[in-house]
Amino acid sequence: MVDEIELTVEKLVAGGDGLGRYEGIPIFVPRSAPGDRLRVRVSERQADYGRAEILEVLAAGPGRREAPCPHYAECGGCALQHLTEERQVELKAGAVRETLRRLGGIELPKGTEIVAGHPWGYRLRTQLHVESAGESSTVGYHRRGSNELVAVDQCRILVPEIESLIPHLGGQLPADGPRRIDLLAGDAAIDIAPPVEGLPHGEVRISVGDFDYQLDARCFFQAHRKLTATLVQRAIGNWEGDLAYDLYAGVGLLTLPLARRYRRVIAVEGAAVSARFARKNARRHQLDGVEVDARAVEGALAQGLPSGIDRIVVDPPRDGLSRGVRRALLAARPPRVTYVSCHPATLARDLQHLTHEDYAVESMVLLDLFPQSGHMEVVAQLVLRP
Repeated sequence: MVDEIELTVEKLVAGGDGLGRYEGIPIFVPRSAPGDRLRVRVSERQADYGRAEILEVLAAGPGRREAPCPHYAECGGCALQHLTEERQVELKAGAVRETLRRLGGIELPKGTEIVAGHPWGYRLRTQLHVESAGESSTVGYHRRGSNELVAVDQCRILVPEIESLIPHLGGQLPADGPRRIDLLAGDAAIDIAPPVEGLPHGEVRISVGDFDYQLDARCFFQAHRKLTATLVQRAIGNWEGDLAYDLYAGVGLLTLPLARRYRRVIAVEGAAVSARFARKNARRHQLDGVEVDARAVEGALAQGLPSGIDRIVVDPPRDGLSRGVRRALLAARPPRVTYVSCHPATLARDLQHLTHEDYAVESMVLLDLFPQSGHMEVVAQLVLRP
């Protein structure tokens, strides 16, 4: 294959890259979009695919625009700012649909809802990288595909209270300070981890629907300020019962509303800090039926699950459910399984396993929790076949 080629992008794939073909070979091109006619430089060659970088847009596809962020060309934090928000949602939903069908044989149910929220100033948390330079430091994000730092003085997807810190943050960090910091914005405070003298840190409180959650920047929490409540509502629904399990429970985002509908809820969370906050949040809301199991899900389910579970909710990391967890779910046979996923490829694999004989997909909701990125959240409701 030659170094420079011309191609037309056919579709957007999960994760945000465009896919074109050269002499029948699939070529993945970041920052491209369906309909683009491009001149590209091939950066990676494999036997059955390649990767390339854009040299010139010869003809723009529908929805292409100039990226609003001045750092977009270098920064690896966003993937789709070169597209209008409406086009982003359309293409990401299509990528989810194609991935589920191709990898899992799963079709989106008729009437699948697609929910989008505000595309800017939404993100409650971020991770910044730090480089020391004499008596001060530089903060930013990694260059796409690299560990090289791109210094930034703004980030428009962040909530304003975090974004306003960025221009001054480097000067407040000591030369021997952390090389990475996590920031989390609550309703009225900000936490930075690890703590840095002179900068805000400590527990924050985040309100979601009828609940508020205490946590700190070390904990995982959904990042979209406005859409998280919608995610919770679509995941929990109106179903009720005696016993529910919440696997990968975090600080209890789904545990607390589950506990209003189920007499007893077992929350399993392997991160000790998050498990501690989950207990605290349940106590603060006087939800006595909540039990927190502070073990990794794989360990907690190693001996199986008890009988009589009415519902299991899972919100795993990008790797999805391990084979052992899938087996435990199928052995327990709860009437309802709710799967919250941020990665359509592992969702496709897991749904294929769960629906092979035992379960049927009742509904799905697609939520654009990550505008300007190539990712989309999926909530799938599964019910036991008769």
